[in-house]
Amino acid sequence: MKVLIAPDSFKGTYTAVEVAAAIARGVRETGQTAVELPLADGGEGTLTALASNADARFFEAEVRNPWGAPVTGSYAITPAGVGIVELAQASGITVAHDGPRDAYEADTYGTGQLILAAVGHGATEILVSAGGSATSDGAEGAIRAIEEAGGLGSVPITVLTDVTTPFERAGEVFGPQKGADPATVERITARLRRQAGQLPRNPLGVERTGAAGGFSGGMWAQYDAALVSGADYVLDFVRFDDHVGEADAVVVGEGRLDAQTGQGKIIDAVLARVGRLRPGLPVIAVVGSVDDDLGEYRSNFAEVLVATDDRAMRQAGRTVAGRSTGR
Repeated sequence: MKVLIAPDSFKGTYTAVEVAAAIARGVRETGQTAVELPLADGGEGTLTALASNADARFFEAEVRNPWGAPVTGSYAITPAGVGIVELAQASGITVAHDGPRDAYEADTYGTGQLILAAVGHGATEILVSAGGSATSDGAEGAIRAIEEAGGLGSVPITVLTDVTTPFERAGEVFGPQKGADPATVERITARLRRQAGQLPRNPLGVERTGAAGGFSGGMWAQYDAALVSGADYVLDFVRFDDHVGEADAVVVGEGRLDAQTGQGKIIDAVLARVGRLRPGLPVIAVVGSVDDDLGEYRSNFAEVLVATDDRAMRQAGRTVAGRSTGR
C-alpha cells in the first residue's frame, strides 16, 4: 500500500518537512510505501515546503527587518527559475529585533531586498508567500527597495495569500495581532487609503489585496502581481492531484485541528481535492492537539491521531499503515 503524507507545519515546533519525514519513517517500518509531500498554505513555512518539493537551491541575503535592523533572510530558486520568497523571512512578526516593535513603522523593505536578491541570482519569476507579516505598509517599503534598484523589468510576481481581505481593511483586520492599538489602526487605515490613490492602480475593494498588511495590494497595483489562494497554488505546485491518484490513504497534519482549519487552511484544501478526485479515499489527520469544539468537522477524517513529538509521529505512521492494511 502507498500512503501520501501531506502535512502542514506544526508552527513553532516542527516544519512540514520534519513532520512528513517522521510519519513516513513509521509507515516504512511496517514495510509499506510512504510518499512525503510537505505542504503549506502560503504563510510561514511555505518556502521550505515548496523548495523541498522542487529540488530548489537555497540562498541567503543580508537584508533589513521591519524596523530597519539587519537580518539574514533565506530564499530559494527552482531549476525552472522560480524564485521563492517568504515575506516572514525579512518582514515577519517573529523576526528577531532588539528594539521597539512599532506596528505603524514596520515596513517591507527587506522583502523587497529578498525579491531583488532572487532576481539577481537568475530568477525569471517570483513567488512570494505573504503570511506572518509584522507590517501594514501596503508594500511601500518593498516597492521603495525595488525601485531604488531600478525595478524588476519583465519578471512576473505571484503573491500567495490565505485571506481575501481588501486593501483598506488590512489595518482593521490584522493590525491588532501585530500590536496596533485602536488609534494606530486608524492611522494605518488612513495611510493605506492615501497610498491607494497614489499607486498606478487603485487596490481599494479588490479581493486579496489586504494580505500581509496590504503588501499583496501594493504589489498588485505597482507590478501587476497575480494574487492567488496559497493553499490551492501550493497543491498545484507540488502536483498533489497526481500523487493522490496513486495513494491508498492520505495523511494530513497541523499543530492544532480546530474550527479555523475549515476556513481556507491547507487541510481543508486537501479534503476538497480528495473529495473531488478520490471520494472515499481515507484521510487521516495527525495533529499536535484537537479543539474540543471541533464538532462535525471531525467526520471528514477516517481517524484523528495526536502526536506531539518525533516518536509519537513515527508511531502515528505505524498506526496509519496498520489501519490501511487491516492489521
